[in-house]
Amino acid sequence: MIIVTGGAGFIGSNLVAGLEEAVGGDIVVVDRLGTDDKWRNIAKRDLAAIVPPEDFFDFLERHRGDVETIFHLGAISATTERDADLIVRENITLPLRLWHWCAENRTRLIYASSAATYGDGSAGFDDDDSPEGLATLQPMNAYGWSKHAFDRRAIRLAAAGVHPPQWVGLKFFNVYGPNEYHKGSMKSVVAQITPKIVAGESAKLFTSHHPDYPDGGQLRDFVYVDDCVRVMLWLLESRNVNGVYNLGTGSARSFADLARAVFAALGQEERIEFVEMPEAIRDRYQYFTQARMDRLREAGYPDQFTTLEEGVRRYVKGFLTSDDPYR
Repeated sequence: MIIVTGGAGFIGSNLVAGLEEAVGGDIVVVDRLGTDDKWRNIAKRDLAAIVPPEDFFDFLERHRGDVETIFHLGAISATTERDADLIVRENITLPLRLWHWCAENRTRLIYASSAATYGDGSAGFDDDDSPEGLATLQPMNAYGWSKHAFDRRAIRLAAAGVHPPQWVGLKFFNVYGPNEYHKGSMKSVVAQITPKIVAGESAKLFTSHHPDYPDGGQLRDFVYVDDCVRVMLWLLESRNVNGVYNLGTGSARSFADLARAVFAALGQEERIEFVEMPEAIRDRYQYFTQARMDRLREAGYPDQFTTLEEGVRRYVKGFLTSDDPYR
């Protein structure tokens, strides 16, 4: 049995689809579906169970010995979330409890960290997972801090010999792709601007408030969700890989590049407008992210990552402008 927490979410539902195709067997989703169309993310899957998060640990106790691997992708993931007590409970306390359960029951654990742990990037984007390396990072919001706090605790527990038989934390960079539609304002820029461009509008991007970056020139490491799934499936086959690793492409691209890729995928001339960045996010805005991918390569990961233009083309043509945008 393989369990995916957050399995009806964006990355989680894509992973569930990948697991169903590549591995098969009993796949369990732990998630809340709510009252919107999030359920459509898993509507095509043949699942062993869908478990609400409040019943998760009871489910684990009932299935001791059956659970081979847990992908823990569920979290409070909004970088704008202000309820720090909620974030601590869901992003630190719960995964620590899960870590100890997996260690006790010899269950493999692969969990989601985040590039938000790097803060403004002034300390670089090197995924050195030593206590000393992690201590240099200064996240800019409660979400990033919570992921960083758990990474640091995981490293110390592992060094003390208290750890699952395999454990990996993945620092996801800017992931985009199908099944993110329920995320509202947290959707990727690709998902936000494509329907507007189709409707004949311009693509609207933020102005820059940093002298080193022009309007639309803010840089991100955009990674297509299929690449993230491939890395996680590779980890499932690579039992000896442990630690905290970046998951990006290793190449930063601008938001203007991304918008141009959408126009190209739609066969349209580019029309880009710039709007003021909201004051509420200006002091916590990342102007540059770029994953260093050396350690994952050194661990043996062999595949190349999808280019921005190709990933956007697949997403726009295969999902965002199709009759059925769900994987």
